[in-house]
Amino acid sequence: MKKDGTVFGGRKNRRSFLKNGMIAAGAMTAGAGLVSGSAAFAEAEDHSPITKGDIAILTFLSALEQVEADLWIQYAELGGPTPQVPTSIGLSGIDLNQNGKAITTGLAPGYVTALQVLDTDMPQYIADNTDDEISHHRFLNNYLQSKGAAPIDLSSSFAILPPSGVKGVPQTGRLTNLTQLKVDTTWWTRYRSANQNPDFGGKFENAVPDLASNPHTAIPRTNDEAALNADGTIPNHLQAIASTAGFHFGFIEQGGTSLYPALAQKVTNLEVLRVLLSIGPSETMHFQVWHDKAGNAPNITDGNLTFPPLNTGVDPTTGATGSIGGGETVADEFQTNLIMPEPTFFLESRFGPVAIIRPTSDAQGGAVASVVSFRDDGLFIDPATGKNTGIVDVLMRLAEEADEARRRF
Repeated sequence: MKKDGTVFGGRKNRRSFLKNGMIAAGAMTAGAGLVSGSAAFAEAEDHSPITKGDIAILTFLSALEQVEADLWIQYAELGGPTPQVPTSIGLSGIDLNQNGKAITTGLAPGYVTALQVLDTDMPQYIADNTDDEISHHRFLNNYLQSKGAAPIDLSSSFAILPPSGVKGVPQTGRLTNLTQLKVDTTWWTRYRSANQNPDFGGKFENAVPDLASNPHTAIPRTNDEAALNADGTIPNHLQAIASTAGFHFGFIEQGGTSLYPALAQKVTNLEVLRVLLSIGPSETMHFQVWHDKAGNAPNITDGNLTFPPLNTGVDPTTGATGSIGGGETVADEFQTNLIMPEPTFFLESRFGPVAIIRPTSDAQGGAVASVVSFRDDGLFIDPATGKNTGIVDVLMRLAEEADEARRRF
């Protein structure tokens, strides 16, 4: 490491480094497919050097993408396509794999049916989102290795949480627990507000208050919990599980939507910036899909969990109706087809409202904030102890290093 904090030092040294092929052991093989042709090397040569902060950002993102891949694999195993799920091209399953090992999907057909209440294409969307997150983690690790940095794998130490007990689900340890979630659904109103921005300390109401106040499962834990009624109808409990998943999908992907632009502001190397600016928008595409589908959750009650009707113009938390100030109404905050970001204030109010990703500031949308939100969601709770696994401490350390990165040029 050079004294200026860069991995490769100055431009002259980088040119020599590339010319002589002095790549760290094993890195050339890992990165061979990542850069195509001499033109790409010439372009990279003109970029600002990769800094320690850039590596910290990439390492943290790879770790978080592994966490996301882990939870999405669990959703796909239970709720992804089955041979009985209709698609636009007929009846088919899905080719999904991780590290060359096939992932069997759609193992809980009753759960699939309940998810399809939100949208008939939900199983395919789940599989596609899973595939994307697996690819993000794999790519970032390969890219890190191509730069002589160490890849990250959290599974050897922290894949210890039990998966669903539904028949057919591999009984291997997981990084995440999807059965004790407290899902923050303020992302729903955050994107509808025209006069509040979380970067300015804006506060937002939950769309489903019960999801945020009590732990609930987003996957069926047993065969009985995954089963339809004898007449083929969906039990309220199973629908509540699927609807919880629908809102959890939006929660997870809105985090990545904000995280990538927040960290991109800290990057020095232009190629690393390109990586963040290219992966980040795919997270936004995921979020837009799930934002749309969650609104189709039916108005049902299951124990201490109620999914309120969101198109009645009534605030589910306060019961308020009518105007909420700034020309907005309660209906504007919760209406289910308002899924595109409402213009709001950004940077300075004198610039006027603009449609934006929110939040993107260090304090609200940074790496540490992402880890805190995942921790508070209950993703890492060990059901045997009721406490978080050690993965939280590791992710927090990586997050702090990423947030400490500063753009040098």
